Amino acid sequence: MKTALLFSGQGAQAVGMGKDLASAYPVAADLFREADEILGYSLSRIAFEGPAEELTRTSVCQPALYTHGLAVLAVLREKFPALIFDSAAGLSLGEFTAHSAAGTFDFETGLRLVDQRSRFMREACEATEGGMAAIIGADEQGVRDLAATADVDVANFNSPGQIVISGEKAKIALAVGMAKEYGARKAVELSVAGAFHSRLMEPAYQRLSAVLAETPIVMPSVTVVSNVDALPAGTPDAIRKALADQVTGSVCWTASIEYMIDHLGITRFLELGPGGVIAGLVGRIRKGTEVISISDAVSLEAALTILK
Repeated sequence: MKTALLFSGQGAQAVGMGKDLASAYPVAADLFREADEILGYSLSRIAFEGPAEELTRTSVCQPALYTHGLAVLAVLREKFPALIFDSAAGLSLGEFTAHSAAGTFDFETGLRLVDQRSRFMREACEATEGGMAAIIGADEQGVRDLAATADVDVANFNSPGQIVISGEKAKIALAVGMAKEYGARKAVELSVAGAFHSRLMEPAYQRLSAVLAETPIVMPSVTVVSNVDALPAGTPDAIRKALADQVTGSVCWTASIEYMIDHLGITRFLELGPGGVIAGLVGRIRKGTEVISISDAVSLEAALTILK
């Protein structure tokens, strides 16, 4: 049986994430403590106690999700030393977590990257009037045609029938109004800070590219599948490019999961992050695929009974 790790993206965060893990397992507490020291503020307090408005801020939730995912992995490795995984991927921000899990860079390097990425994206949001919308029930070509007509970008291919568009707020509203003409069952504007994964993030892309150029990166110990093309990156420079490109590019999540199943032979996924969002997407991408979601002490203990 081949196993892959999957890590959450922005939007999966929830107040209380990591609190019981840190209480029960020193290795998780240590990781959150290290994150607090690196960032210079109490990320752990916000993740454990909220308030939700503070945790939801782009510049906070991205480091929080990165730290939480790796804390879950640290506890899992401690409790189940025989853990072997063959591949990893992450939804948007989660791709950084996947690379850290695979040894492309260490925890601190990844956290500093994520911290800067989140700040660059927040500043790009504040400088523009952007929005996003979920287009439900339309096929991929229909959404691409809708986006072209409305002059917006396709941000996320999350699963069949669930595709997200991104762009200027007024154009997103226009696209939502036209969506049924392009085969959508419904279209819903999302409550987000701005137009992630669109051309409006170009300033964040430029700044992150410069940071990545100076960041030490090695080839991961297992195959990490990239969001931007649903393929493994073949060199450290290709990894740098993929991590930068995803800021403005589409998240090809459906194709990534299909690649891992069809080309890497993955038969079991471990979702390390809050909410079970990824398990739901994988279930729609390839019905019947085994996904074990681990986010807290209870789900961890349940997973151990399956894995052992």
